[in-house]
Amino acid sequence: MRRSALLLLLLASVAGAQPTRFEVTVAPEAHRGPLTGRLVVLVSKVGEPEPRLQLSPVGPAIFGVDLEQLPAGRVAVVDTGAASHPMSLAALPPGDYYVQAVVNVYEQARRSDGHTIWVHLNDGTQEFFTVAKGNLHGDVQRVRLGDGGTVRLAVTKVIPATPRPADTEWVKRVSIQSRKLTAFWGRPIHIHATVLLPKGYAEHASVRYPTVFTLGHGVPFGFTTDSTRVRNLGRINPVTGVETGYDFYRAWSADSFPRVIAVSFEQQTPYFPDGYSVNSANNGPYGDAVIEEVIPELERRFRMIAKPYARQLEGASTGGWQTLALQLRNPDYFGGAWVLNPDPIDFRRWQQTDIYADTNAFVLPTGPFTSTERPFRRTTEGQPVWSARDLSRFEAVLGSRGRSGYQQEAWEAIYGPVGADGYPKPLWNRRTGTIDREVATYMREHGYDLREYAQRHWATLGPKLAGKLHFFTGEMDDFYLNLAVYRFEDFLKGTTSPRSDADFTWNRPMKGHSSHAWTWAEFVRLVAATVKRGAPAGEDARAWSY
Repeated sequence: MRRSALLLLLLASVAGAQPTRFEVTVAPEAHRGPLTGRLVVLVSKVGEPEPRLQLSPVGPAIFGVDLEQLPAGRVAVVDTGAASHPMSLAALPPGDYYVQAVVNVYEQARRSDGHTIWVHLNDGTQEFFTVAKGNLHGDVQRVRLGDGGTVRLAVTKVIPATPRPADTEWVKRVSIQSRKLTAFWGRPIHIHATVLLPKGYAEHASVRYPTVFTLGHGVPFGFTTDSTRVRNLGRINPVTGVETGYDFYRAWSADSFPRVIAVSFEQQTPYFPDGYSVNSANNGPYGDAVIEEVIPELERRFRMIAKPYARQLEGASTGGWQTLALQLRNPDYFGGAWVLNPDPIDFRRWQQTDIYADTNAFVLPTGPFTSTERPFRRTTEGQPVWSARDLSRFEAVLGSRGRSGYQQEAWEAIYGPVGADGYPKPLWNRRTGTIDREVATYMREHGYDLREYAQRHWATLGPKLAGKLHFFTGEMDDFYLNLAVYRFEDFLKGTTSPRSDADFTWNRPMKGHSSHAWTWAEFVRLVAATVKRGAPAGEDARAWSY
């Protein structure tokens, strides 16, 4: 009888326990008036750096809800019904944690395609939402979680703009408002460029130079004149295979180095820190903006040789896909593409998924009754780090309707159609992984599968690509991107009329996503030599070879 009474008492206490929940208020000094955006609560076991700066698929536990015109002073609740990763709030182990709330603030955009949507809009600067200008966050709090009850958090701070570095004799920064993108979004949209000038640029005032468009981030090739902020001077990074930014500066400024200009772009969209330099139903005409507005303006301002042979493209990962896309779509405009570790360039190998034949992006059937999870990332020894399902769940916490700002949903925004609600239509169901064949077909038919695009247009495209395609990939790419490059190589090797002369360099053994075939100094020398060989008759390279 006593045992039964104790059991009933225990059951009653469990039934009465309240699940853990967060109540979040937004201070008036952080935001006035109704607030629309995405509220994310981050829960970490460590307090430094701030949880918002630890965010990754293997970082803090995260919980997210939409805020839709939240009235000033109203409490926002994050509870067991919130989107979560890597576990639900109810499954969070009891313990002491560091907790922080962040709000990705949305604005209303009335696009020229007739859709009105709510997204985060900025001035084109590449930045993730946890550090983006105008977004909100609170202080880090150390709290006990997992035993139920309510935790109250306050959002009190507005993230300021990151100051742009001042121009120097070597590096110039340019912001160009795109008329085409401004018309699409109904508000001013800018593309920024960072221009690295050669030694003697000011003294040789009549010289025009070849240009390498490096479709990456920051100052091209990591160039810096500040040796105090650089580690391992004089050493090649064993993982990336490139030199330090200061060592590159010493090569760039040497008497015997090729004199070229290098340019990188910033083209942040509401869906990702990069617009991929192509026209997109969801993002707008970034391809037209780059080709028709940005590059001509840069060539006018900085004495670039405004001819195809002198325009060279280089990019890795996202930039690798852009590099190939720009060369294929503009074969008469650019003189060469150096494609490094590109995002999937054959959608039969969207990492480990064939989006045309497979039915599910999360699981790989291995037998009549068995399957295994499709990995999204691995180590260079082949150990899976996280799965496609993991990443989809992670992105679903960061934002609904394709607004996570992360990789899978970035591809959908760039390559895919607009959904009926005005937001990107998903390629697969976020809960089940079931692939939407209509979306896959749209991506192929609109030319975002670059292998299929090149194959479809090879009769006219092939002759214009002679001597222009150069590929490099690590054979243990962290994101399985080498698989699509294999397929692209197979296609090019099988071409006739004309036969492709593209070259492929494979980095092995155990070389991953960040590996390179050359140091940056070696690469610039290689590109300069290629430009000289490809110069039409009558073009004199001696002027920029001082």
